[in-house]
Amino acid sequence: MPKVKTNSGAKKRFTLTGTGKIKRKHAYKSHILTKKTKKQKRNLTHVALVDQTNLRSVREMLLLRVASRNRRKKIMSLTRGNFGGRANVWTVAKNTWEKGLQYAYRDRKNKKRTFRALWIQRINAAARLEGLSYSQLMGYLKKAGIVINRKALADLAMNQPAAFKAVVDQAKKKAA
Repeated sequence: MPKVKTNSGAKKRFTLTGTGKIKRKHAYKSHILTKKTKKQKRNLTHVALVDQTNLRSVREMLLLRVASRNRRKKIMSLTRGNFGGRANVWTVAKNTWEKGLQYAYRDRKNKKRTFRALWIQRINAAARLEGLSYSQLMGYLKKAGIVINRKALADLAMNQPAAFKAVVDQAKKKAA
């Protein structure tokens, strides 16, 4: 069996097959070749399976992983695609990843603001066609007791103008 110094050494020397067996290479393949026959040398090139007696210890070596390296690998894979050192230098990549999380948090809040502003603009444009301002329309809706959120109202204004007109007329009647 080939010598094993560290777990990373085991990773180089052994491979796990799809069926759960562990493959290894033969020893004595690269030295004392003058005394070996061609058949012996050829047989040493084939892959062998790890013996049952060593199977458990080899499997443990293969499955043992270093937590800090795994953590780094995960972050490095998340920063793939960034420019230069941001993708492959650990400290820069970690800072890039952390900053990206901050931007994501901030922009999730900004997205809500932006969409609300868009809905208000759409409602305002449709309300002006009905001869009202946005604030007047919202006041009428409140007085009339019509509860409809801005997203739905903007959708009506954009895609179903007749339904929006009906909502506006209903609000005007009830408010007056």
